[in-house]
Amino acid sequence: MSQNSEVSHVPWNKGRLIGPKPPLKPKHVWGIRIRLQLADAARDLAMFDLAIDSKLRGCDLVRLKIGDVSLNGTVRSRATVVQQKTGHPVQFEITEQTRESVGRWIRLRNGRSSEYLFPSRVRPDRPISTRQYARLVDHWVGEIGLDPATYGTHSMRRTKATLIYRRTGNLRAIQLLLGHTKLESTVRYLGIEVEDALALAEQTEI
Repeated sequence: MSQNSEVSHVPWNKGRLIGPKPPLKPKHVWGIRIRLQLADAARDLAMFDLAIDSKLRGCDLVRLKIGDVSLNGTVRSRATVVQQKTGHPVQFEITEQTRESVGRWIRLRNGRSSEYLFPSRVRPDRPISTRQYARLVDHWVGEIGLDPATYGTHSMRRTKATLIYRRTGNLRAIQLLLGHTKLESTVRYLGIEVEDALALAEQTEI
């Protein structure tokens, strides 16, 4: 076999960590939040808080417009967006803490409701790219001592969903919050194992 042939067969994932990205733990969320607050990083704090609350995919998060989350200068307690991947709407809550950080960013942003909430600094008429969002996530997790290779944008999406599931065991609710069309997708996404299912069953008496 020639040297060129050997090179062409190098696995695409050589040296990379693959598989589902783990969710952040509550202490990680607070660690990142506090660092962003201390750095007075208004945009990043708003984006981080909204990523955790909304449970949106990165492509949907970056394409949010001011009017999606705010009405007449007031940040909504709930919002609905149409998912780019499925074409189906998904609703999410915006907690008081997130409303504060997003509201502050909108005031600093000083844009119209039709403009992107997180615009590109190179092209203000476009949203930041999903690649830039991923780089921000790498920076956030790295700042609190986590390995950026282990975590990613899906960690943001999975964090609150995983916490809700662990507290309630309600898969149907998580399916709705994530906007999955099939329950099986939710099961795979949360990484639910047989042991998890048995533990829930043991807590239920008839």
